[in-house]
Amino acid sequence: MAPTRRDAVRALAAVSTLPALRTLHALAAHTAHETPSALAGRQDYWEEIRRAYDITTDFVQLENGYFSPCARDVHERYLAHLRMVNARSSHYMRTQQVEDKRVARRALAAHFGCDESELIITRNTTESLDTVISGFDWRAGDEAVMAEQDYGAMLDHFALMERRHGLVRRVSSLPIDPSSDADVVAAYERAITPRTRLLMVCHLVNITGHVLPVRAITEMAHRHGVQVLVDGAHAFAHLHFTRADLGPIDYYGTSLHKWLGTPLGAGFLYVRRDRIAPLWPLFGERGFPDDDIRKLNHTGTHPVATDLAIIDALAFHDAIGLARKSARLRWLQRYWTTRVRDLPGIVFNTPRDESRTAAIANVGVRGLAPAELARRLLDDHGIFTVAIDGAGVHGVRVTPHLFTTTAELDRLVDALTRLARG
Repeated sequence: MAPTRRDAVRALAAVSTLPALRTLHALAAHTAHETPSALAGRQDYWEEIRRAYDITTDFVQLENGYFSPCARDVHERYLAHLRMVNARSSHYMRTQQVEDKRVARRALAAHFGCDESELIITRNTTESLDTVISGFDWRAGDEAVMAEQDYGAMLDHFALMERRHGLVRRVSSLPIDPSSDADVVAAYERAITPRTRLLMVCHLVNITGHVLPVRAITEMAHRHGVQVLVDGAHAFAHLHFTRADLGPIDYYGTSLHKWLGTPLGAGFLYVRRDRIAPLWPLFGERGFPDDDIRKLNHTGTHPVATDLAIIDALAFHDAIGLARKSARLRWLQRYWTTRVRDLPGIVFNTPRDESRTAAIANVGVRGLAPAELARRLLDDHGIFTVAIDGAGVHGVRVTPHLFTTTAELDRLVDALTRLARG
């Protein structure tokens, strides 16, 4: 039997009955009078949120930027999806998967603030952005602008286009602690020439936590006739924004297993409607016309349970609320950084201006290589981070999440203080 809109509504309704969501909705109603900033430091509220997760006690998890765990109920729903798909097998894949994926696409588009026809579900940010980078009709001598602090996979793909098509890469370097948006915009504008066709910019720089002024950068690039590709791997479901806040961006890619909390292997790609037709698909697809974004989404047969769990993750995310979630994540970062930033021996690779940061920060200790600092934090203090040592950034990335407690961050502060004292 063909799937109907009623099937999709029934699936969404089932999500609303999850135990954690009932608790979260009750919490939201009880605290409706509190602003996100006032609630950000309410430990009793966030302790209730923590109870919705299964978090390891083997170490303090402060590397949530790579992959953050699903809430327990979301994970249970994911396992249920796996069992259902396995039981129905080809019947599900041939009769219902397309409509179910469309429900998830529609929900993601609504949250991002675009039309469903401008968004596809991918596996991650790398797949999303590399689809655009590969899809350009590059000619020898064309230029692309990027920053050395961008994610390595995309920098590597631009290098591949250089080898294959004669693309010229123009690589800028971002100021770590800029005094104004103009400083950041200028770093990109200096690299633009009349031959520049595409500029890639991070919404939130993964190695430093620097939130970039995407709208100002996009407006500048468009004045030069340059399209803008935004790496939003760490921004969606983390920062409080919609697509309209970013200005006239052309492309946006993100991962959903970082801040939205889906199972591993979900992301999306946004392409502005008038940019779809010129892009070449990564995989051949004759089933859709050139101006249909689905031409870029030929996935073959792949695990679909992750796609189904997107709806569950969105329901959990919405039950907390993006404004509250974003405020809490910023609060957690400030909780520990303000206590160690000015200590002798401590080096920060994250802007001091709170408006330029969110959850992620990068800290170093003079005299300790990043890898050694990460090892000491884990071996001696039971705190897991990740070492960053390149692109002018030398330290460890610290990424708390909603389930992170102040006691765990106190432990980090104590460890950094001891290490800085030698």
